[in-house]
Amino acid sequence: MDSENDSSMEIDGAKHEKVAGKLSPSADQRTIDSDSDSDEQWHWRCQPIEAVQRGLQPFELDHLGPVVPSGQHRVLHRHPIRELANKPPRPFRGPHKWDAKHVRLPCAPESKYPVEADDGTSDIESRWSMIERALLRPISNSKQLQAAILSYNSTYKGQWGFGALHQLFDEELDESESRVFFEDLLPRVTRLALRLPELIQAPIPLLKQNHTCALTLSQEQISCLLANAMLCTFPRRNTLKRKSEYSSFPDINFNRLYQSSGPAVLEKLKCIFHYFRRVCPTERDASNVPPGCVTFVRLSGKPEDQVNWHLSGAALSGIPIHVNAGGTIEDQGMGLLQVDFANMYLGGGVLGHGCVQEEIRFVICPELLVSKLFTECLSPTEALLMVGCERYSNYTGYAGSFVWEGNHEDHTPYDSSRRRRTAIVAIDALSFGKTSKAQQYREDLMLRELNKASIGFKHLLSTPAPGVATGNWGCGAFGGDPYLKAIIQIMVCAHHGRPLAYFTFGNCQLRDDLHELWKLFRAHGTTVQQMWSVLRRFKRDAANRSLYQFVLDELKKLHKQPEKTKETTPQAVATTATTATGTTAQHSPDLFADDSMDSLINGALISEDDDDDDDNDNDANADDNDDAEQEQANAMMSAASLETTNSPKRQLTLLEMLDRHYDQAHSNGSKRQHQSSISEKSLKTRKDCKDGDASSGSNCRY
Repeated sequence: MDSENDSSMEIDGAKHEKVAGKLSPSADQRTIDSDSDSDEQWHWRCQPIEAVQRGLQPFELDHLGPVVPSGQHRVLHRHPIRELANKPPRPFRGPHKWDAKHVRLPCAPESKYPVEADDGTSDIESRWSMIERALLRPISNSKQLQAAILSYNSTYKGQWGFGALHQLFDEELDESESRVFFEDLLPRVTRLALRLPELIQAPIPLLKQNHTCALTLSQEQISCLLANAMLCTFPRRNTLKRKSEYSSFPDINFNRLYQSSGPAVLEKLKCIFHYFRRVCPTERDASNVPPGCVTFVRLSGKPEDQVNWHLSGAALSGIPIHVNAGGTIEDQGMGLLQVDFANMYLGGGVLGHGCVQEEIRFVICPELLVSKLFTECLSPTEALLMVGCERYSNYTGYAGSFVWEGNHEDHTPYDSSRRRRTAIVAIDALSFGKTSKAQQYREDLMLRELNKASIGFKHLLSTPAPGVATGNWGCGAFGGDPYLKAIIQIMVCAHHGRPLAYFTFGNCQLRDDLHELWKLFRAHGTTVQQMWSVLRRFKRDAANRSLYQFVLDELKKLHKQPEKTKETTPQAVATTATTATGTTAQHSPDLFADDSMDSLINGALISEDDDDDDDNDNDANADDNDDAEQEQANAMMSAASLETTNSPKRQLTLLEMLDRHYDQAHSNGSKRQHQSSISEKSLKTRKDCKDGDASSGSNCRY
């Protein structure tokens, strides 16, 4: 790194960290310059992770306000919680509902199933009675477990296979491990599943498209629902027909996992069974039941609330940025908003053969799996925020090399609503096949990704926003360009004033290239609107250059242009001035359809551009060579002249002036398109969205 910026690389205090499985030396044992050869083991560039945490302790900043029940936030446990801190909250009792707006539970009186008698006649019987009868019988091996599950799912006797389940117990586990499962763990899981009428006493709302709403459950309630999923009891959730009631929802019963193949499937089963070993009470002892809660918030954006990226004057260097080729989001992103590179159907191939970023996160934190029960597939302007889940397993490897590595003790503290201070946001990227990768540089598709990340990265409180921990979003099986996705996420974080920790998963070239861009951002104060102008021109003007080289060339060319007195709109001037000074905070419109949003976020405004004093301190050490100072002086004089200019003609935006200058230089005009026009072909039904879409590919972790 340049010597002028050395101070931004210092690590506070002499401490040790674990990077890529190795213990690091203390800060005083290494050089301040992270670019030196002797510091290659450090993996990171730009600014230290402490800067992304705003110099605070990892869990000081809140992602959500306290839980407050309302019409838009359903709470399935009694509120306020009066039980002791080590006891789970008691369930809330509400009126029973059996309709298209709520989860259809197998224990409901309306849940019926056809039964064929020995003489060939058929009758309709209570599904729950069938489930109880099947699961209360002795089950001593995987074949008997298969028979029990199929007894209340007889329609699928010739369709469902249980190959992975049989392989786990016949080939993978030894005889003593199998005996412990069938004699101890399975009876505990069964007892927990059959407590469904006791633990879920109010209807579970479906989090449907185009509605911002929230749901909070206790960890005990989640474990009961997942026990039922493991035993495949949920009705109407097994068909893949396009017009079925739940065709727009992810699958939840475990039958597809049991029939999948591959070594990773067996390791995922180990993770899930270990979770039940941790949370299922024994007949005499319930002290292991987790006492916490988890909140799921569906964030649905409106077209009128989308950001005008061509007007955003936020500086890309205005936020702390940490780029790391080592580490993972879940390990190094403690306290930050951790991004789940999701499938539009939550969980992707987690209940199939998939085993990449999203699937791994769901099996080491199985409480995330319950989101598949009630979350409709995400539309282009939606995200799902999940706060409070606990991690139960360690692992190594990825995709085909994934291996369960035993128990994980999660020491993340609880907030005032008994949620672990772990926040995960699910955002789904567009999928580009091998023949359509070039299409991702279309303006409307880049705009879709900007808006998708924006709805996920918005902070729901007026307090300072925690940073974002992310990486190569949609760049594995989905075919995304890591450079494009990195730039898009930097733009979104800069606009919303959120520090960024970016993990490249071993891609040192990407790390170093992002570092070069960051130094350019700092030297010249590159803004979101300038970067958007460059990205929009890439597909037309790339001339065989990579996106990275094109962005470098265009930004250098842009920043070398002599400043002239230009006309612009007062709106553009105000946007730029606001971002530069950090004295005016902008607030987004209310995400919720009515005033009940106040109860969800505790009456707080949604902050868009909440510049932090720490960010300004971090930027104070930017390059101050003579050329940069001269350019800044020219820019200030130009801005001053803009405010005093009063032309009767239509005033041009800064983006229009930049485009006109570029177009004149190349004698080639361009048209802009500011609204996304996503083709119907870019969206998939669940039947079309195979595991491989979100779960294959070993060349890229994310």
